[in-house]
Amino acid sequence: MVFLVLLFFFQSDYEPLKPLSPVTNLVVEDVENDAGGSIDLSWKPSPDSARVVTYKVLRGLYPDGEFTELVVFKVPTYSFRDATTEDRVEYFYMVQVIDERGVVASSEIVGPRISKPHWFNTGRLAVLVVAMAYALMVILYIEFAKRDTSKMYIRRIAGLDQIDEAVGRATEMGKPILYSLGIGFLTDVATLASLSILKRVARRAAEYETRIVIPNYDPIVMTAAQETVRHAFVQTGRPDLYAEDDVTFVTNDQFGYAAGVDGIMLRERPGTVFLQGSFFAESLILAETAHSVGAITIAGTDQATQLPFFFAACDYTLIGEELFAASAYLDRNPQMLGSLKGEDLAKIIIVVIILLVSIFGTIGEILPKDAATETNVMSEWFVKLKDFLGRY
Repeated sequence: MVFLVLLFFFQSDYEPLKPLSPVTNLVVEDVENDAGGSIDLSWKPSPDSARVVTYKVLRGLYPDGEFTELVVFKVPTYSFRDATTEDRVEYFYMVQVIDERGVVASSEIVGPRISKPHWFNTGRLAVLVVAMAYALMVILYIEFAKRDTSKMYIRRIAGLDQIDEAVGRATEMGKPILYSLGIGFLTDVATLASLSILKRVARRAAEYETRIVIPNYDPIVMTAAQETVRHAFVQTGRPDLYAEDDVTFVTNDQFGYAAGVDGIMLRERPGTVFLQGSFFAESLILAETAHSVGAITIAGTDQATQLPFFFAACDYTLIGEELFAASAYLDRNPQMLGSLKGEDLAKIIIVVIILLVSIFGTIGEILPKDAATETNVMSEWFVKLKDFLGRY
């Protein structure tokens, strides 16, 4: 009797464990356009997805062997990337779903699958085409420059044109030249560009028998500057005029360097000061000191925030890319000239494309749109162009 009463009270809570349906359509494939080591899995949800509380992805080396648990998800998940595979090794996969009562349902075992690196990323085809077109432009301009560099036009840059005059002014006044490469390092493009300008200044200094003083912020840059100046003096035929002590290391503290260079200016009273390279908060300090000693100052930097200070306090200023163009401008080397002209043409093409897209995009917003599709002729054209680029 007691048993019947208990059964009456608890029979409503009793429910037998129903079978749980596994996930379906498990797809396992190597990841396209990658460097290997990855396999993608995707599947469709279980028909009993409302009961599922846990998803497990398992991997094994054999279909009838032991499977290792890769990941456990507590939220509905229908894809997973296995990034722990070894290339050229066969793997088998399956996905398990578990409900809140612990009932487990396993999918079919899929495999074997292997991961492998791909030689070419087809999604970057457009980048390859643009890079090849740019390389072709540069090569063509280099070949044109090899035939006759005089026909390669580069607009006049006042700061570079005044180098010879500035060196001559210091020579006439009997004063030295001070050259600062800034507080950059040898890995900075601005520092490398400054060394090419230093080469031209050192040649003129050797020809005019003028002393050149170069205080440095970095020891490695100092070594490069010493070699540049020594080579320039040797090429000019005046190695006897080269003084290694004039190319010195000051300090690698920013404002300590600024104070040291200012002290050299006040003591040496240079007739010409070159400030070429990477400059930051110390730029105005150096430029004002150069102006206070009566020196003609030619500055140049790739730091846009410092250009206003150089404009205000210096006689001539190289703006941004003018500093990078100095090598081609001064030496007229065919490789440098060709590269410079190729870069300029590429920039013009990019600017034209940006302008055209901006104009067409503006027109597309102005034209009336179809009420049903919210599109017009111009917007449809952009969609077709996007689809075309996406395919290639």
